[in-house]
Amino acid sequence: MRRVSLREASEEIARRTPEMAHLMDLHGPCRLGGRPRASERFASIARDIVHQQLAGAAAGAIWGRVLTTLGGDCRAESILAVTDGELRAAGLSAAKTAALRDLAAHEVAGDLGLAGLGRLSDEAVIARLVQVRGIGPWTAQMFLLFTLHRLDVWPIGDLGVRRGYALAFGLAEPPAPAALETAGAGFRPYRSVAAWYCWRACERV
Repeated sequence: MRRVSLREASEEIARRTPEMAHLMDLHGPCRLGGRPRASERFASIARDIVHQQLAGAAAGAIWGRVLTTLGGDCRAESILAVTDGELRAAGLSAAKTAALRDLAAHEVAGDLGLAGLGRLSDEAVIARLVQVRGIGPWTAQMFLLFTLHRLDVWPIGDLGVRRGYALAFGLAEPPAPAALETAGAGFRPYRSVAAWYCWRACERV
């Protein structure tokens, strides 16, 4: 089966509601960035852990310092080679330091099978990733969306998506996750694209 392009998915989402059509007019087709190679998936997950619950600029700065601490190469072996104190000095909390170490330990043990994750279903990918300390549904969903470029991810717990949906659709308050889950059904099988436009709506504000 031919893979639908991001442009085609964006055009389909725009046909679903005038609000999404307006966002596409403003921002163009959905762009998820380049798809990391299988060898880069470990670093991608590590980056998502660092970005948890942080604003973009702060998260980017801390991630840059972490990379510097690791010698510019985020691999399991490089994380295990530095001390907790060095990771904490880069700006990581104790919890995120422990999460990165657990991620590295799982990778070295061969438990994650990162090279083969692209062949698994979304649910199977999430089930494998949440074995790691500090990785919950949100981090696994970000991996699905931005690393594997899966088109039907709907992160209902993401505050940016909730706020952006409210702004786009003229709601007084961000919808609760359960309400957003229901609302997202109308965007299947391209909910990742709808989420991307919700984030863009937040940027305009």
